[in-house]
Amino acid sequence: MSLDFARLELERLKEAGLYRKLRLVEGDQGPTLTLNGREVLNFCSNNYLGLANHPALREAAKAAIDRYGCGTGSSRLISGNMTLHEELEEKIAQLKGTEAALIFNSGYHANIGILPTLAGEGSVIFSDALNHASIIDGCRLSRAEVVIYPHCDLDRLESELKKAAGKTQKLIVTETLFSMDGDEAPLPEIVGLAERYGATLIVDEAHATGAFGPTGAGIVAKLGLGKRVPIQMGTLGKALGGFGAYVAGSRDLRDLLINRCRSVIYTTGLPPAVMAMGIASIDLLYREPQRRLALWHNIRALREGLRSLGFSLADSQSQIQPLIVGVASKCMAFSERLLQKDVFVQGIRPPTVPEGTSRLRITLMATHSHHHLERALRAFEEVRSQF
Repeated sequence: MSLDFARLELERLKEAGLYRKLRLVEGDQGPTLTLNGREVLNFCSNNYLGLANHPALREAAKAAIDRYGCGTGSSRLISGNMTLHEELEEKIAQLKGTEAALIFNSGYHANIGILPTLAGEGSVIFSDALNHASIIDGCRLSRAEVVIYPHCDLDRLESELKKAAGKTQKLIVTETLFSMDGDEAPLPEIVGLAERYGATLIVDEAHATGAFGPTGAGIVAKLGLGKRVPIQMGTLGKALGGFGAYVAGSRDLRDLLINRCRSVIYTTGLPPAVMAMGIASIDLLYREPQRRLALWHNIRALREGLRSLGFSLADSQSQIQPLIVGVASKCMAFSERLLQKDVFVQGIRPPTVPEGTSRLRITLMATHSHHHLERALRAFEEVRSQF
């Protein structure tokens, strides 16, 4: 079998400035990394609260392996449903203020499973134009009619909902904190539209979980909308420092997903160590609120610093600060110049973001120190003069 097509496609990607390669991180994940043998400042991680290295998570994982072993051996519907899975699900439901929760092996698994379970032929899904790729793929797999509305455009969303008045099953799906732009969805207004037009609302709290709300439950909790948002998805692998994902909602929702969701039924259950880390990280959300305070302090400090240097930032008040460069090749050159100064900020290009909007996706962590921020700002100032 010839793979000439692969070589040709790789050449095309290189010419377009879209070629990707893996970077090797040696050691643990923190505000600094050992990247390809040298120490750099880490400003592109989703480890927002710095929990990936927390001693409580390490100890919980070790204890779980000693007690339960390394793997589950099967899907949860066979013999892979272990004590820790249900303990973690109870913790998540308590955090989110819902009747129940269900664990998934990743955020991608969750979104490609939830949407086809809840919608099919004859249904219609209304999806924000900047929703994550996993939501896009879940919409495609559902075989439902999919209506893409412009980013956070409430007028257009309402117009499309009116057109679908005759549909019996209508779903609205949106991120609460958008992963590449760092902006919040106008959630109270979307909730109102869902209620007015009889649509079921699904929100993706992947980047909001841990960072927003009085206990880190997310933007739904921050806005006090928990009773009006029936389906909340989120991850354990970003601010919570581990791996996996969840869906929180009613007991009926949980039972339906167990019975019909292919990414639950046909997947080996997450291992005990991962479940134990999830439990430990949720406990830390309550015990160490100072981490969220430190994260928000760093967000404000970096935004103020970049603006004082003359950078024009997007309207993001979150730990995700996109600096739009535009052309993919220029964006990656900017990223490489920063890396030469030991500041690691990943450039993001199409198809992850729309054409012409390539950007440096700067992310903050609670464990960044004042010194880390100062060093990063100096690097941005020096590289800026070259562009």
